Amino acid sequence: MNLEQKIYKKLLEVPKGQITTYGDLAKAVGLKNGQRVVGKIMNKNPYPVIVPCHRVVMSTGKIGGYAYGENIKTKLLTDEGIEIQNGKILDLKNRIYRF
Repeated sequence: MNLEQKIYKKLLEVPKGQITTYGDLAKAVGLKNGQRVVGKIMNKNPYPVIVPCHRVVMSTGKIGGYAYGENIKTKLLTDEGIEIQNGKILDLKNRIYRF
């Protein structure tokens, strides 16, 4: 299994209504300081929504980028019950999924 597959498989653990950060996802697959690598892999996700890359956000609570635009990412997250204001996740600490 290559790195992309490991990351996508790990991301499948994050349920609707919860999110993870680029850094936490990197650590979960054994990458130290791999948040940028995870971001690049999320951008190339061949199965968006099925592999829920929209659930990966910045550690600051900002939603971060999305290959289909931040407006689409915001809609996907809010449809899952995540509140967002000014591009940031509200109640971030209670929405983080712990691997």
